[in-house]
Amino acid sequence: MNYTETLDWLYSKLPMYQREGKTAFKKDLTNITALSKHLDHPEKKFESIHVAGTNGKGSTSHMLASVLQEAGYKVGLYTSPHLKDFRERIKIKGSCIRKNCVINFVKRNRNFLEKQGLSFFEMTVGMAFEHFAKQKVDFAIIEVGLGGRLDSTNIISPILSVITNIGFDHTQFLGNSFAEIAFEKAGIIKSNTPVVIGEIHTETLPIFKKIAKEKSSKVYLAENYSKEIYPSDLKGSYQRHNIKTVLQSIAVLKELQLTISIKHVKSGLLNVVKNTGLLGRWQVLGIKPKIICDIAHNKEGLHYTLNQLSDEKYDQLHIVLGVVKDKNLSTILPLFPKNAIYYFCQAQVPRALDVTRLRQEAKEYSLLGRTYSSVVKAFKEAKRNANPTDLLYIGGSTFVVAEIL
Repeated sequence: MNYTETLDWLYSKLPMYQREGKTAFKKDLTNITALSKHLDHPEKKFESIHVAGTNGKGSTSHMLASVLQEAGYKVGLYTSPHLKDFRERIKIKGSCIRKNCVINFVKRNRNFLEKQGLSFFEMTVGMAFEHFAKQKVDFAIIEVGLGGRLDSTNIISPILSVITNIGFDHTQFLGNSFAEIAFEKAGIIKSNTPVVIGEIHTETLPIFKKIAKEKSSKVYLAENYSKEIYPSDLKGSYQRHNIKTVLQSIAVLKELQLTISIKHVKSGLLNVVKNTGLLGRWQVLGIKPKIICDIAHNKEGLHYTLNQLSDEKYDQLHIVLGVVKDKNLSTILPLFPKNAIYYFCQAQVPRALDVTRLRQEAKEYSLLGRTYSSVVKAFKEAKRNANPTDLLYIGGSTFVVAEIL
């Protein structure tokens, strides 16, 4: 198989949560444990840092990777989902895994993968762990895919666990309260391993402290970080929370005897995009009109992003909007501005919400606009209608942003 055929096999033969939704969600670690054994336990051959959270875990993971790279370490980075190319999920020092490595992994292990019935995510986790082990990374930053306790990444024994925040997303899997979701995220806390908590709620902190105590793990709260906050090239105002989490994490890593200077931290935070290739976080795609895309897609993430959008100066706001089926529209649509012209669209994945329904639901909140048969057509129409002094925002779903990028 060539690279395209390999990706087609990965996508079409096995369920993929990001595309399909809950039918692809698995509730145990049996498969990934079996794959790890088949691959000779690659996750035991490098040091790792585990990052979970409802929002911000991707940005936090990339910032951490960037700082460690500036400090001279060979850093692996596993994140999901990808925006443009599958290989974005698996990087070393900012470079994506090579196409032939993806092809060869599937070719060598295809019989086992099919016999075991592994999911798309389980396979990519195994692929990442094997790649990092073979390339002898000093550290790998591992982003949780969904939840934590039962996520396929949760077979690692990290030197540090990080939980960015807790919000209401994927409640059909993780629970309907902050406490229930916190319990799932706290599943990444390991014995005698420090954990950094980004943002806390009155319901979540007792959960984290209880589980950490049971594991004899020390808890560090990012909100207690009192030293200077350095700027980042990730420009969303919501990144301040992530930066504090990163700085607290770096402080803990220095306690663990990693050599990281202030210069490394400053440079790492200012060169996240350059060092890691991160996309889709308050990314400016054009000027006159100003075009911004952001992958925020749940209540907590959109709250910060749309607040920042309200601070922008423009004559008319145009919003290209699409969402996925499993979002609670009653919690996110009220956050969107009523003074915008909407271009409703549907990403080309099975999980995308029907655009006609989206328009009907949006109308209930006085969000008015037309429907378009594709994201690209919606974007082209928005650009055609926008004057140089207008603002064009693209968002609501990772997949909408991905199709524009």
